Amino acid sequence: MTTVQTLASTNGATIGYQTVGSGPSVIVIPGALSIAADFETFAGALAANFTVHTMERRGRGRSSPQDAGYCMAVERKDVCALQAHTQAAYLFGHSYGGRIALESARNSVLIKKVAVYEPGISVKGSIATTWATRYGHLVAQNKRLDAFVEFSKAAGPDRAKNTPRWLLKLLMPVVIKRHDLEKKLGLLESNLREHQEIARLDNANQDFGDISAAVMVMIGGKSDLPWVAPAVDKLIATLPRVRVERFPNLNHFGPDQSGPREVAEAVTAFFTN
Repeated sequence: MTTVQTLASTNGATIGYQTVGSGPSVIVIPGALSIAADFETFAGALAANFTVHTMERRGRGRSSPQDAGYCMAVERKDVCALQAHTQAAYLFGHSYGGRIALESARNSVLIKKVAVYEPGISVKGSIATTWATRYGHLVAQNKRLDAFVEFSKAAGPDRAKNTPRWLLKLLMPVVIKRHDLEKKLGLLESNLREHQEIARLDNANQDFGDISAAVMVMIGGKSDLPWVAPAVDKLIATLPRVRVERFPNLNHFGPDQSGPREVAEAVTAFFTN
């Protein structure tokens, strides 16, 4: 059974998290435009061998909002607070959550293993934010679906980039479940802050040689996001202990949509061996 809990992080902030399973503790860190509930199937599959704590990052659920001081250091402190509370030795992160997991493992002897699925690392501008200005204006005007279209056109897969804006706007309410679309539209402000943080960290502080934990980097074979390959190459070149796991039939959303059980099986094997 899944329980929902909270704990205090830095500056009196509250961080929510969902817990399921029994055994050694694992922290799951969702990415941008995602919430803890998106990883329930993945967490449930891990729960056969682990106690799984899925974070509700700031700006989501019972957690405190992202304020003007939001940055990667804040995310890291939140993970460290949950790690201290749960004594977790294992981290899993998806996309931007993968970047947070790697940052949280820096100079830490407490984290033994880290698994990341297509971590959000920008190398020489590989994750562009040219869309951010127009996107921000549209959010300020409460044209939230238009803003999501703008983001999808710029940062999404090729099929989104090649679709006219007017058609993409018509298709989104059809191809995305209503609840899922409403959730994403409610996270647009957080999505902007998080991508601005990715851009700020582009090529900065990216020598991950200070991570002593063993790291498994996972890639979806059907992911057509151009920034994934440079990010993986960077990690292979700089991580002291790294292995790469490929999933030929999965896309960027393998852990939360297209193959949560398959990804969980690989993560379980990595954490237990």
